[in-house]
Amino acid sequence: MAEPIGKRIRIPRYRIGRIFLFPILLYFLLVFPVLGFMLLKSFPELKEKSGFKDAFEISRMDNDSTILASGDNEPFTLGIRIGTNKESVEKDTIKYSADSLVLLTNQELSDSLTKEEVNPETTKKQGTSNAFSTSISDLFKFVLLFSTLAGIVINYPFKRYFRRKRQRKSISPRLYRYCRKLLLYTPIINSGIVLLAFTIVHGIMIYNLQFSTAFSDEIGRRLFSSYLFISLVASLLTVLFIFFWQKHRVQIRYIEHIYTRDELQKRIFGKNQGRIRNRLYIASAMTTLLPLTIVLLYLILSLTPVKDMGDMSQDELRIVLGRLVNILGPEADITELAGKGRFSGLYYISALDNALMFGGIFSGIFVSFIYILFFVNWSTNDIVKPVNELVNSMRRTGEGMLDNYTIVRTNDEIGVMSEGYNLMTSRLRDYIFRISQMNEAYSRFVPNQFLEFLGKENFVDIQLGDQVQKEMSVLFSDIRGFTELSEDMTPKETFDFINHYLGYMEPVIRENNGFIDKFIGDSIMALFYVNVDDAINAAIQMRSTLEKFNLDRIDQGKPTIDSGIGIHTGNLMLGVVGGEGRMDGTVISDAVNLASRLEGLTKIYRTSIIISEDTLIKLENPSKYNFRFLDIARVKGKKEAVYVFEVLDGEPEEVKNLKIETKGLFGKGIDLYKNKKFEEALEVFSQVVKINQLDSVAAFYINRCKRNITKGIPDDWSGIEIFDAK
Repeated sequence: MAEPIGKRIRIPRYRIGRIFLFPILLYFLLVFPVLGFMLLKSFPELKEKSGFKDAFEISRMDNDSTILASGDNEPFTLGIRIGTNKESVEKDTIKYSADSLVLLTNQELSDSLTKEEVNPETTKKQGTSNAFSTSISDLFKFVLLFSTLAGIVINYPFKRYFRRKRQRKSISPRLYRYCRKLLLYTPIINSGIVLLAFTIVHGIMIYNLQFSTAFSDEIGRRLFSSYLFISLVASLLTVLFIFFWQKHRVQIRYIEHIYTRDELQKRIFGKNQGRIRNRLYIASAMTTLLPLTIVLLYLILSLTPVKDMGDMSQDELRIVLGRLVNILGPEADITELAGKGRFSGLYYISALDNALMFGGIFSGIFVSFIYILFFVNWSTNDIVKPVNELVNSMRRTGEGMLDNYTIVRTNDEIGVMSEGYNLMTSRLRDYIFRISQMNEAYSRFVPNQFLEFLGKENFVDIQLGDQVQKEMSVLFSDIRGFTELSEDMTPKETFDFINHYLGYMEPVIRENNGFIDKFIGDSIMALFYVNVDDAINAAIQMRSTLEKFNLDRIDQGKPTIDSGIGIHTGNLMLGVVGGEGRMDGTVISDAVNLASRLEGLTKIYRTSIIISEDTLIKLENPSKYNFRFLDIARVKGKKEAVYVFEVLDGEPEEVKNLKIETKGLFGKGIDLYKNKKFEEALEVFSQVVKINQLDSVAAFYINRCKRNITKGIPDDWSGIEIFDAK
């Protein structure tokens, strides 16, 4: 189930009612003023055609009206004289038989005329009125009620989904599948519901217009046709308004709360690419052309043909033509021209038409303004928000946050650009990940500390001959008797053994601020650049880790091993050596050679850790460690002797405690030995061994005292032991 991506964002409300009701209200706002305008403008004609005039004239008959009848057994003509002026107003004839000849009163005549004359035309008027009322009723039933209720039913699951998501409640898989399946189709569904309702209503209207007998007069048919046309235009505006409103909300508000992170990195609106240009064309048509079509209809309806005036008097013609009368000739000629229909092709606007026209235009402009506000807002958000999200994602990518993307909200050029950016970011992330893996792999061969010491940012900046001088502590570690041990192993077993051993030791060096310069078979050369204490701590921890390694060996039924560690501190030259085809980072210094020789002395003295005097005096906290003076030695390759010390903390706990206990006695033996008092020294070392039989160094000095007592020493002997072997 999709969750909001990136930082937590507000869950929007899913709108149902307003999506349907507001556009439909705009439809009525467009149609009803036009309908009222048309009915009001055509009311005089409707009144004439519907018999209202006749009824009106009959009601004006006074008591002096007379009814003349003549004829014998033949139909006769009924004449009506209205008023005291005795002017005869001839009406349609009403035929009676001879035996029905009577003298009718005014009331009886009126009733008779109403029954015989008014009813047919009134029925026509009522038919036109019924057509209008039926269409309006259908609009309310199908468009306002049916479409709104159907839309609420279809969209309610979405509303429930977002409400539960805001309340952080669980969402059933069925509800999620429904919303996920239909969300992208809701613009078509919602607008289609309203379109279906309008189609039904307009179908009924077209049927009535073509086949119904309600429109027996041309005026009613013309009014209904105009009403149908404006309703079609307004319904098109309404359907498109609903479609684009819902589409805007889906793209900008809803999709990230339903679809997953991976899905939103690509266009989810189908493969057909849209165009911003087409969207702007549609927006322009919706906000200008279609509303202006309605305004144009108002203008057309406000015009009245001159021919509808019939025969005009001179005064009426002057009102219609205005100042043009002055240049058309004498009044008689003007009247003659009007009678011949010379001006029948012209139009005029009455004062009432003018007022109605401005009212209708204002209504159309008001609706157009509403459309402009909405469509400008939608178009702006549909373009600006995705672009802003894309720019922010680019900024985050530039800051190194590669695990981000921008939501592809549209199917146009911005969507293509967003999708391309996501693809680029994905490939860039994969590429940088591979580069990081390569750098990590390189760092396993050439430590990153080399780059730092040489002042390089990456490996490609390294050049042959780059070097730097720095004081460091060098640690050498070696497995004792490895040659003999490897004779009983195959090459694969030898590799597996070394990797197993180094897998234990390498993390210890790394955890103590050191790095391995190189592996030399079973030997380790490590450098410590922060302080000397790190090297001592690493050596002690390596000895402790060796015990765990041996326990693992015992579990596998294999023999245990031992190791020796030598440490010396001094100036080193770190740099790059080799040729153009093969280079390597290494350390060159006399300190490196001395550290290697000290590690070799651990085999001779059969001790665990030996450090030089330079290392001891540079300890930040020497009281933290237990050590004792071991000897003055001149190793191979060195002209000067070196004071060497044994670090007792690297021994097993039992041996360590006994060595600490006999530390003073051991030191006394060393002083006697250096002062050539070998017999006394022999006695002291024997006491040490008696207390600690595992003190191999004391045993070593016992053998050395016996040899010197037996064979003697050179005359120039100064207590310095010379070691020619590595």
